[in-house]
Amino acid sequence: MKLLKVDSVEETKRKMDHYFEGISLDVEWIDIAQALGRIAAENLYAQREVPEFPRSTVDGYAVMAKDTYGASESLPTFLQLEGNVEMGEAAAQKIVPGKGVYVPTGGMLPNGADAMVMIEYVESLDGDTIAVYKAVAPGEGIMQQGEDIQKGEPVVAKGKKLKPQDIGMLAAAGIFSIKVFKKPRVFVISTGDELVHPKEETKLGQVRDINTYTLSAMALACNAEVVGQVIVRDDFQLLQNTVKHAIEKSDVVVVSGGSSVGKKDVTAKVIDSLGEPGVFIHGVAVKPGKPTIIGRVGDTAVFGLPGHPVSAMIIYKVFVEYILRRLQQLEEAQEVVIYGICDANIHSSPGKETYQMVQLEERDHQWIVKPIYGKSGAISLMTKAHGYIKIRENQEGIHKGEGVEVILL
Repeated sequence: MKLLKVDSVEETKRKMDHYFEGISLDVEWIDIAQALGRIAAENLYAQREVPEFPRSTVDGYAVMAKDTYGASESLPTFLQLEGNVEMGEAAAQKIVPGKGVYVPTGGMLPNGADAMVMIEYVESLDGDTIAVYKAVAPGEGIMQQGEDIQKGEPVVAKGKKLKPQDIGMLAAAGIFSIKVFKKPRVFVISTGDELVHPKEETKLGQVRDINTYTLSAMALACNAEVVGQVIVRDDFQLLQNTVKHAIEKSDVVVVSGGSSVGKKDVTAKVIDSLGEPGVFIHGVAVKPGKPTIIGRVGDTAVFGLPGHPVSAMIIYKVFVEYILRRLQQLEEAQEVVIYGICDANIHSSPGKETYQMVQLEERDHQWIVKPIYGKSGAISLMTKAHGYIKIRENQEGIHKGEGVEVILL
């Protein structure tokens, strides 16, 4: 078998958008207590105002701001104390000129008050009088009703991955059950006559399986559910049966190994044998990972990744994570990027998008970017790397001293 027409990374993603159009995940309702890391399946709107009453943001005294004008340490303003507001209770007092009420942080603001004086600037002279040593402006130290969130205001957009602060906001806004996308189901298959389980003793020529664990962990990190892991020998019938089973119970099937053009590389044939449209990508202009396979069988995306761990991980990040985000209708992924200065020349492969692993070192208040090299089968290359540089297919490498963007792993 020969590689099909080699596509660029962008062309490959355009084809993925076309071939995977119409594939989507089911949704489910969950309590917000279980919503961390899940993806909102609809826009969410506040069901109540936050805060639901005007409240103090400091520990101190509620006053009419104009009563404090001109107050200073040498010339305080004296106000009559009208009691306290208790936490969790409505403020019964009403502020009028010349009066003040003690209110703890978060307590309800009494009617008539338009500012808070922090307790540090107030002295209690007796049970009925306080001295104010600092002027305050209207609105200082308080939060009005609905100032944080208005009822009906959008609080979470469809496609947002929920963070702890989002869940807190939902609770505050009166939303306790939400609709989220079900987690995409991923099935991981590693192929090769040489592969054995990591717990097994190896014979000369055998290799402990790495990719099953690495790729499964990457799936979990992308909010997916791993529904199967298996090692399969280089046998067409065995692999065909395994992939068929995987397709029946998953949204995405990842096969590592067997994607090249050797006589035992049968992944593409297996995918084509299982249904339409089959393989639509076999070969991508990328280094490492050129012999990448992407296909669709029914409503399942099937990927054939190189067997070498580094190549498999790179292709997974570039393409498998792309479809996982697409399935979950995730907001556009924001890569975490650090800018630095390259401390060596880096060569690229003409006509290929190149991914170069690098380490970062802080020196003289700037980041120095140091390329690290290793064979594509060396898993330690990825563990040593802090990130990678993406060199475009039409870019002639990177020169020492050139500024670069490092995408953190």
